[in-house]
Amino acid sequence: MEFGVVLGVIGAAISFIMAGTGCAIAMYMIGQAASGVVKEDPRKFGQTLVLQAVGSTCGIYGLLMGFLILNKAMEVTDPTTGLFLLVAGCPMGIVGLFGSIVQARVLVSGVILVAKRSGEIAKALIFAAMVETMQIFALLFSFLIYNNI
Repeated sequence: MEFGVVLGVIGAAISFIMAGTGCAIAMYMIGQAASGVVKEDPRKFGQTLVLQAVGSTCGIYGLLMGFLILNKAMEVTDPTTGLFLLVAGCPMGIVGLFGSIVQARVLVSGVILVAKRSGEIAKALIFAAMVETMQIFALLFSFLIYNNI
């Protein structure tokens, strides 16, 4: 296997593993808070599930970018292209890891808000969407790097 291919595969792994790890941590944090709310009021399951689902989006972005990079990495013939693919995976991976954890904190607060006031789920989603914007920017930045290789 050529060194460029290895670098590209590492870039794909960075994108997915880091974003996926952040997503898993987020799902844990949000799920833990949501379980406490549902234990007290089972009718709030749907609202808390929606909030938990929002926390999973960055894992999807990391997986998407990872697949794109991996697909292109299999055709790499030189180390420079492989290095660019590695770099393309970094924005999504790094922002995916840290952004997911930060977003989880916002979503846990949203779960608490829903626990106290059921009608406030839209506000909780808007707060989480503000963090989501940065994750989407990271996906776009990774894609721009990838697309220019």
